[in-house]
This record gives sequence, C-alpha cells and structure tokens, in this order.
Amino acid sequence: MSDVYDCLIIGAGPAGLTAATYLARYRRRILVVDAGQSRARWIPASHNCPGFPFGVAGNELLARFRAQAESHQVPIVRARAEELAREDDLFRATGNSQDWCARSVLLATGVVDRLPAVDGVEQAIAAGSLRLCAVCDGYEARDEAIGVYAPIEEGLGHAIFLRTFSANVHVLAAGRASPSAEQRARAEAAGVGVHAGVSDLRFSSGGCTAMLDDGDALQLDTVYPVLGSDPATQLAAPLEPATDGDGKLLVSDVMETSVPGLFAAGDVVSGLNQISVAVGHAAIAATAIHRRLPLNPRPLAV
Repeated sequence: MSDVYDCLIIGAGPAGLTAATYLARYRRRILVVDAGQSRARWIPASHNCPGFPFGVAGNELLARFRAQAESHQVPIVRARAEELAREDDLFRATGNSQDWCARSVLLATGVVDRLPAVDGVEQAIAAGSLRLCAVCDGYEARDEAIGVYAPIEEGLGHAIFLRTFSANVHVLAAGRASPSAEQRARAEAAGVGVHAGVSDLRFSSGGCTAMLDDGDALQLDTVYPVLGSDPATQLAAPLEPATDGDGKLLVSDVMETSVPGLFAAGDVVSGLNQISVAVGHAAIAATAIHRRLPLNPRPLAV
C-alpha cells in the first residue's frame, strides 16, 4: 500500500519536527503536514532552550529543527489539515484539496494564545514589551517593572510567581471589578500591586503604558497576558479523544490518546508548555509508534 504512510505528523513545531526526525531515522515512511503556525515563531530570543546558552530566535530554532528532519529526507507539505477520520485500521486526513492516509497519526498542533486586543501585538512581542511565558523568560525580565494583564484571581497567581524575578509586579485587570478583601490581603502579603479598571495598554519598543479608568497611567517594562489559550484539538474532535479541563489532550505514558493509534506531543498535550517538554514528548511518541508498527529489518546480505 504505497499510498499509506506509517505515520502522519500534523504540525511542524519542535514536537512535530523532532518526531519526524526520530521516525525517519527508524526508517519509517512518514509525512509532515504544516500550516506554518507554530507558537515558537513568536519567540524573539529564547535563553531557556537547552543547548543555546546565548539565546536563539524562534524562527531560527524552527529552521534548525526543519533542517535536521529534511536531512533525513522527511517530506513536509505546507497545508492545513482540516478533517481527520478513522477508516477501519487507518486514519485519513484531508486539507487544501489533498488527502493523506496513515497507520498512525501524531498531533503536534499546539495551542493558540489569547492576546490583548491592542495594536502592534507582533511588534510588542518582538521587542519584549509583551511576553507570553513566564516560565520561559521570567528570568529575562528580572528586576523590571512587570505587569500581568488578566482577571484579578488569575493575574494574582501569576504575579506571585513572577515575584521570583522582580520586586515590582502588578496585576492589570480590565473592567471595574475591585479585588476582594482576601485578594487584597494576598497581594499585600506578596508585595504585588493590583490595579482594576485598566482601559488600554499602549506598547512601544521601550515597554508598556497601562491606562487606568481614573486617568492615571502605569509605566511598565513588560506585560504578561494571562487570558488563556485554545488547544488546537479541533481536528481530532470527531474522534472524541479524552481531554482535561482546559481542553488539552490526555495521553498515556507513551503519548497515545484515548483513540488507539492517535498520538500527541507538545503544547496540545495536558502539561507544561515548554520546548524541552515538547521534544521529550516527541521522542517518546515516535519510539512508541515505531515499536507498534510491523518490523522493518534491513535485508540480509545475499
């Protein structure tokens, strides 16, 4: 069945490309379908990625992952997979007027961050005025004036975590809801400022000005939005895989979802959103997929 792949990998971020490299080295017939939306592309410079002590930009990192996969002749199709179905023992995916059939599927589709509805979001991320992951780069913002743009309760938890890195941390809450007495007490005990009624965030290359409803303005070096994210699981939804409370996929210890043959790796999986975690997921999933497939021994010498 020359038109059937051993594994179809959907998503070409760190997880998808790592899995592709592993499976290609296991001499499996695979295909990567990539819509070009990896969350890693937002990273201006990561100093949290193992092996890059002096930092690496997200697009450069993705290019390295891709070059490694392509060095093993991994085919990568630029397309968006739009439908995924199970047909007997095979999976069939379609998108961009194309059709792919495989014995197994690895979803590495990630999450989509919910960002503030302001102008110049991409430029603010590139300048470091808007940051998306305190675990990734809270250390980079150490001793800066940091804002956390979120509902008060979520923002307070995130701000308390960021106190690890700075003594100048503030919760920025849209709307007029005031913090409760308990929230004020927690904020005061942690040394965190709380500002309700944030009407606007104005980003520049030098930071952010948070405009308050009372006319005051708060100058910040960087802002972390904590507005949640949307796991990119819609492709798998018709197969009804198990998910957690945030909609992320639940997987076994070999990264298999509750749907047999459907694996997942990276941010789309329940757990910590980190490149190093995604790479580990991919190694585990790819090896499990290889072991699940029929043996493919090298021919004996005649």
